[in-house]
Amino acid sequence: MHELALGMPHVTVVHGSGGNPVYQVGKKSFVFFRNPRPDAVDPETGERYPDVIVFWVPSESDKQALIQDQGSPFFTTPHFDGHLSVLARASRIGELTLRELTEVVQDAWLSRASPTRAATWLHARRGL
Repeated sequence: MHELALGMPHVTVVHGSGGNPVYQVGKKSFVFFRNPRPDAVDPETGERYPDVIVFWVPSESDKQALIQDQGSPFFTTPHFDGHLSVLARASRIGELTLRELTEVVQDAWLSRASPTRAATWLHARRGL
């Protein structure tokens, strides 16, 4: 996951209050690792998840498409209602294919990159 985020153009990495990486494009985060928070907990034990990753998404419909399958690693919490992002546990990222994860990271980047950067990247990809 880290390699995919770093592989996007114009990416910088800053670190949050817990030292967790925050991947940014144009000073806007597109993927970041959260500190354990009370809104993301194990339903059986009530313990906070220590490994939550936040991915920005392009639209509410994209968000709903990712979280609708209860068996997928993606989820949300009421704290993120109205926020164009989805959550995933790092411990479950391996359930995704490389192609699926790549698409989620690229969509996150595209949703936060400037229109010029996004257009340049999309144009370059079509040329490959």
